[in-house]
Amino acid sequence: MFRMTRLLTTSALAGCAFALMAVPAFAVQSADAPDTAQYTDEDVVIVTGRARSLYRVGEISSGKLPVEPLLSTQTVQVINEQLIEDQGARDAQDLYRNFSGVSVFSYAGVTARGFRQEEIYFDGLRGDPYAGFSVPQLFNVSRVEFLKGPAGMLYGPGAPGGLFNYITKTPGEEFSAQSSLVAGTEGRYGASAELEGGLTDRVSGRAGVFYETMNQPRRNADSTTQIFDAGLAIALDRGRILLQATRYDQDLGGNRLRGVPTDDAGNFLTDRRWNHNEDSDFLRLVSNVLQARIEYELTSSLSFDAGLRWNEGEETQQYHEPRGLFDSDGDGAVDASIREFRDQERGNQSWSFGANAIWSHAFGRIDNRLLAGVDWFTRESDFLGFSLRGRNVPTAGLPTPLSLFTPEYGVTDPSTYALPPRAGYRLTRSEQERRGIYLMNEATIGRFIGVVGVRQDRFEDTDLVTGDGFQDEATTWRAGGVYRLREDVSLFAQWAESFEPQSISSQDPLAGGPFDPSAGEIWEAGIRTELMDGHIQSSASIYRIVRSNVLQSDPRGDVGNDGVDDLVALGEVTSEGFEFDVTADITSNWVATMSYAYNDTLITGDAGTNALTNSVGDRFANAPQHTAGFWTRYQFPQINTAVALGGDYVDVRQSISGQKVRPYVVFDASVIYETDAWRALLRIDNLFDETYASSGFIDRTGHFPGAPRSVFVELTRRW
Repeated sequence: MFRMTRLLTTSALAGCAFALMAVPAFAVQSADAPDTAQYTDEDVVIVTGRARSLYRVGEISSGKLPVEPLLSTQTVQVINEQLIEDQGARDAQDLYRNFSGVSVFSYAGVTARGFRQEEIYFDGLRGDPYAGFSVPQLFNVSRVEFLKGPAGMLYGPGAPGGLFNYITKTPGEEFSAQSSLVAGTEGRYGASAELEGGLTDRVSGRAGVFYETMNQPRRNADSTTQIFDAGLAIALDRGRILLQATRYDQDLGGNRLRGVPTDDAGNFLTDRRWNHNEDSDFLRLVSNVLQARIEYELTSSLSFDAGLRWNEGEETQQYHEPRGLFDSDGDGAVDASIREFRDQERGNQSWSFGANAIWSHAFGRIDNRLLAGVDWFTRESDFLGFSLRGRNVPTAGLPTPLSLFTPEYGVTDPSTYALPPRAGYRLTRSEQERRGIYLMNEATIGRFIGVVGVRQDRFEDTDLVTGDGFQDEATTWRAGGVYRLREDVSLFAQWAESFEPQSISSQDPLAGGPFDPSAGEIWEAGIRTELMDGHIQSSASIYRIVRSNVLQSDPRGDVGNDGVDDLVALGEVTSEGFEFDVTADITSNWVATMSYAYNDTLITGDAGTNALTNSVGDRFANAPQHTAGFWTRYQFPQINTAVALGGDYVDVRQSISGQKVRPYVVFDASVIYETDAWRALLRIDNLFDETYASSGFIDRTGHFPGAPRSVFVELTRRW
């Protein structure tokens, strides 16, 4: 641990030195370039070809108290709408490379600061309309904020790596409209349209529609996505009311996708386009969201906001799950996979509510802000499914095996499978309820800002089929401080806690339950800058996160001799790391973002069973030690054109089964033409067609392959 601390301290000092000295030196312009001292707010425009301030962020909101990044006691990284557009991003996976310390795990899940993290918020409210195996789309998203580390005091139950908060688009008062057409490789084509503006003196509206279809890189796989989004903004004398309605409709053919088998060295055993699914397999998601929000300034020192969201979604799927590799011809090498047919339906209905009040008042030399808030979330989930496993030889009424090298699709027919009536399918129904109340105070005294907060949560899980239930409560704290060395440089530190209730399936008294929630704790410190009149934003920090009370198998087995093997809450995982991020306007036409993260996540406590979820040996699964990324855009104002290049490096990892996941470097590029009325984007993903695994899973399903090179063109007309 001391060796790690020294390493982190050295890394932090190096990052700080880079932030304070190297970046300004890097930003020095040639004699022919505009003087950076001439930057003004009036220069922050895009349509004339200038690139200034495209990716910089002036305020973050996921900490519940809106604050400038320089003055935040937490680490929050933001991807704004301009960066989303320039990268041609369509879904969340297209953005993960921009967040330091974040890499893909599976579907919408990521590894964040060493921990698997799947918690997603929309507009600060719990509840993911893409719940299940779909990935959030970005058409109606204006920016994405990732709050790093435990956030239990602000958001209640969650993983210690952090959480994503998607900020959706809302109506503007000024008229604007745009329509887009897209076409590309893999049979990709689509269209979208958005319109907003004032309807009356006090009412503004927004409407948007998105459609896109394409073949996915894997055989038999394709996707069709439709989004319908509408909203109203009603202006009040001291605030506004927002009403939103959204429908998400996704049809993914040849899904649900698993990985491609690899050897223990991480090499794919077959073509990266291999798919275990038949052409008739599918995953379909329909999700409807209604949301209302009020923002109101009661007095000059007291503001209030509240939001309510309803979501109802259904996900249906039929697919062939890989169930085991085998040697079909006796030559000693695996060359085929047994498959299992799964017919599943998932439904959920949820309500989410949150309210915050912020009171600002000066007590002499102390500027004070007090946050008081409550939130409530309830979700009822249903699952209906049946699985039918095949054999390693073709058998009537069962799924046939599939060759890795010469797969024959269409030989097996799900309509001939020996499936029972749907009344014989497995049915589960559960209800989840979360309630929280919290207080947080921020005091500013001269150059020092101090924050302290506390939250009380109650949570209840109920199995609606058996009637079994479990309820408990938790208290979480956080404290932080910022010291402003000068107007453009600040030091910050924080300590915070998190918790996650154990699943209701693990609370069986015969297995030793009930169990307390798993707990998370972070210590973090670093430095932030806004150099050269704010045109260079940077952040460097070191952190240590300990996740404790992780359930695992009791090495003693069935302690009570009651026929159920026991569990013990003795697992502990420790994550230590260093992160550095910078966003810079290098010249008036050249902008860049860069990030680097070092992370060391180890199992530091267990019951001697090596049974922690997503772990093998000492290292946590899919947790790379080193990640790095950059994105840079250069504008040629004379021809209204910009070129952009990005790169992503992820270090070696291991899968859940302990197989090596090889490191990779991937580059992407964009060419952007933009005037007042027109915008054309040429986007190339995986520029050099690198073959790589984005993440590892288990050996029978293999690693998730990264997408091969693809190209698309998007043409947008604006009014």
